[in-house]
Amino acid sequence: MDTSESSGTVPGAGTDDGPDTEEAPRRGWRRWAMDTRPLRRPAYRRLWSSTIVTAVGSQLTAVAVPKQIYDITGSSAWVGYASLAGLVPMVLFALWGGAVADTMDRRRLLLITNSGIAVTSVLFWLQAVSGLDSVAVLMVLLAAQQAFFGLNAPARNASIARLVPAGELAAANALGSTVMQTGLVAGPLLAGALIPVIGLPELYLLDALALTVTLWAVVRLPALPPLATTAAKRAGVREIAEGFRYISRHKVLLLSFLADVVAMVFGMPRALFPQLADRTYASYGEGLALGLLFAAIPIGAVLGGLFSGTFSRARRHGWMVIGAVVAWGAAITGFGLSSSLWLAVLFLAAAGVADMVSMVFRGAILLSAATDEMRGRMQGVFTVVVAGGPRLADVLHGTAGAAFGPRTAVAGGGLLVVALMLTLTTAVPALRRYRV
Repeated sequence: MDTSESSGTVPGAGTDDGPDTEEAPRRGWRRWAMDTRPLRRPAYRRLWSSTIVTAVGSQLTAVAVPKQIYDITGSSAWVGYASLAGLVPMVLFALWGGAVADTMDRRRLLLITNSGIAVTSVLFWLQAVSGLDSVAVLMVLLAAQQAFFGLNAPARNASIARLVPAGELAAANALGSTVMQTGLVAGPLLAGALIPVIGLPELYLLDALALTVTLWAVVRLPALPPLATTAAKRAGVREIAEGFRYISRHKVLLLSFLADVVAMVFGMPRALFPQLADRTYASYGEGLALGLLFAAIPIGAVLGGLFSGTFSRARRHGWMVIGAVVAWGAAITGFGLSSSLWLAVLFLAAAGVADMVSMVFRGAILLSAATDEMRGRMQGVFTVVVAGGPRLADVLHGTAGAAFGPRTAVAGGGLLVVALMLTLTTAVPALRRYRV
């Protein structure tokens, strides 16, 4: 175990905006509200502000692509194939992008990749406005866009530890995660409202325009060059493999990834939402039930973020992750046992709060327990885990739901999350001992 893992210090972290000064305890309602200390750092504030716009804008494209593919083909299967076409390059380029982020100026990499994402959004708009109606073109553009995203995400996330001090990493993650979760709720709602008014092509154009805000914010970031020890390295297979070896040697990092895999693979039941809406909650109206089930977790996550002042200053990051994953599993179990739609939504919202807590502290652990020259690769693996876990869960829960029934599959998955997390915590104490 290296010094950064045992003590929680952040090698190479810091800002150009002043030292990490102590702040008087917050009183009254302010101690419950979101911790906004990171927004006092101009560089982080620029990056976070751009996220507010792009979190919604990216969801416009996320709705427009499957909608256009379905309009062309009339087949949900092609919508599924398109999702796979985007997943594969995102996974591959996220792993490579993590290595690249550790070997070049992260600000420069963000400029290149954000420009690439913006160009693909413009190309999406051009093919839509021209009436091309080609699924092949859409899938190629989606693959290119997700490849750029895979390169972008590790650099963006790894940069946070260079923009805020160690004591504010959890608060910074809470701010960023809240914005992203808000985008997951507001973006699709806005897309649904705008399509009948302005048409599908203009959604792509709005996303491209939103990305100019991100480019402006990145241009104004300070230079984020690699440390001297990594500046001469290449970003190849050897560097990617070195990242996985680094994870295997640092148990707290490994367990932070395993915690997310356990929670998402065994406890994310979204594949069963349509069946539950159609059968278990049909008396409430299938459309209403389906919308509420899909919206409940992100709404809970947003609420958790808005009141993240209640937990973001905690120093026992390991225990916070453990408690959040166990709470997620318990809430999913409650959801599976609920025959009332409103009780089910309440349990899913509680799961969303737990997911927000888990995201905040897993992200903080990855930034604080890894040295700066490895942060890009850690974020690359993190991107793959976050994107891949729910998709594996779709397969697992869909199969289990068909075999045992949806409610049994959901409740059983939630109990399995609790059991596996407690077993990991007992067997390997590194995570529960980790604090900053």
